[in-house]
Order: sequence, then C-alpha cells, then structure tokens
Amino acid sequence: MSGILVIGATGNVGRQVVVRLVTTGAAVRALAREPESAGLPEGAEVVGGDLTRPDTLERALAGSDTVFLIWPFLTTEDAPAVLEATARHAHRIVYLSSSGVNDDAERQTDPINQLHADMERLIEASGLEWTFLRSNTLASNALGWAEQIRATHVVRGPDMAATAVIHERDVAAVAVHALTDAGHEGRKHVLTGPQVLGRAEQVHMIGDAIGHPTRFEEVPVAVARQRMLADGRPPALVEALLASADTRPESQLITSTVEEITGAPARTFRSWAEEHVQRFR
Repeated sequence: MSGILVIGATGNVGRQVVVRLVTTGAAVRALAREPESAGLPEGAEVVGGDLTRPDTLERALAGSDTVFLIWPFLTTEDAPAVLEATARHAHRIVYLSSSGVNDDAERQTDPINQLHADMERLIEASGLEWTFLRSNTLASNALGWAEQIRATHVVRGPDMAATAVIHERDVAAVAVHALTDAGHEGRKHVLTGPQVLGRAEQVHMIGDAIGHPTRFEEVPVAVARQRMLADGRPPALVEALLASADTRPESQLITSTVEEITGAPARTFRSWAEEHVQRFR
C-alpha cells in the first residue's frame, strides 16, 4: 500500500486528518519537528523533519505516494524546494488553502490569501496531481480567545468580516476523501460551515456553551497591534492578521461541499463550542 504523508500533522486540522486516516487503515506517516512530543495516535508513523530544511524531508517522503500539505509560514520562500522534494517521491498532493482566494484577482485582499494564492500557483507548476481545499475560517481559531474568556468573559480584539466558519473536523473529513478517493484531481473544493457568523456571534455562542454570558469588544487596530506585539507575537504575523481584519470583505458564501463529499452536513459553530467547553471554563 502506498503511504500518505501528512505535513502539518500536529495542528488542529492536521491532527484530525491523521486520526481519520488511521481509522481507515491507511498507511499514515506524519511529519513533525519533534516526533517524541507529537502526541499522535498509535498507528501513525511519526517522522522528524523541518520544512525550512528540505533536505531533512527525504526520509518522510520516501514511500509516500500522496501528501497532505498545510503550509505554516507567511512566505513561500522554502516552498519551491519542498515541492521539488515532494515531486521526487509522490505524485499527488492535497493542499489546505483559503476560501478567500479569488482566481480572477491580480492581487488578493490580504497577505494570508495572497500566500495561499501563491502556494496554489507553485503547486500547479510542480508537476504533481493536486487538489486544493479552500477552507473558510476555522472554528478552532476561536481557541485563541480561551484565556480571555476564562479570565474576564470578554474577548477584546479587532473585528473581522463575518464568514461561514467551519469545524476543523469537517475540513479533515473532506481531506481524507481527497487523499484516498479518485476524482478529486484538479479540483478546488470550497469548504464552509452552515452559517455566516461574525466574531461577536461566535463569542456569544461560546458563552451559551459554558453557561456564562460572554461578549466581544472591538478594539481599534492600533491598540490591537500594541497588545499583540506585547504578547510576543512575531511582527510579520501581527501585520498579516491585522491586514486581514482591516481589508478582508464579508462573505455570505455557504457551500454544500462538505456534505456532497462526506455524506454528512457541515457541523455548526455552536456544536464546536459545546465540544470545547472545558477549554473556555
């Protein structure tokens, strides 16, 4: 059986992809910088490697016919070398992209969507068979509010345009089908949740789940920048996140792609909040 390599296996989506692949009986290999602390399920082979050092990827790629890729950086600097190494071993790649990518735009609305558009172009030129999962805002992003909610039940930060937030398990479920089934080659699957929500609505739903009123308080971008930098976040990440908050347009887009591919409707954000109650109490 040809192997599947998951790059980004210790993140919120990648971990779910590994778990689901193991349950299907697939030969799963997971890339991790620190394999001994990856905490991935039994049945997955965890192999060390670093995307910033493409020469360290050979062991993980050897015998891997298919690759699931989450790109964790804000630039594509190392991507050509990583894709070149991938193409020497695999023939198929599934890439987690963004639903904000606009094929008709010369430049994307913000740095994060631009990164995904640039990555898609590099992958298309790599010679690999590809599938792009253009995901909407991940529900797991809300875990970044956990400390504030536990301490004050108020989330303070820049607002962001409402979108159809998607459960990371639904993204992972689609990814497993794209990795193991035929017919996804050359497809750009746009994945959304079932309801368009702003940050205030998400925070309110988390409050309902934990049984305590919780609210969102918008903070000016300049103030948010100071706080984020004071928290030790890398300046490039801060600017990318704030650019998204400042320029990303609201999207009313809701797709049925999750249900069409997996056979189950996309989960709601409310159900996600109920699953993660202990993280917010």
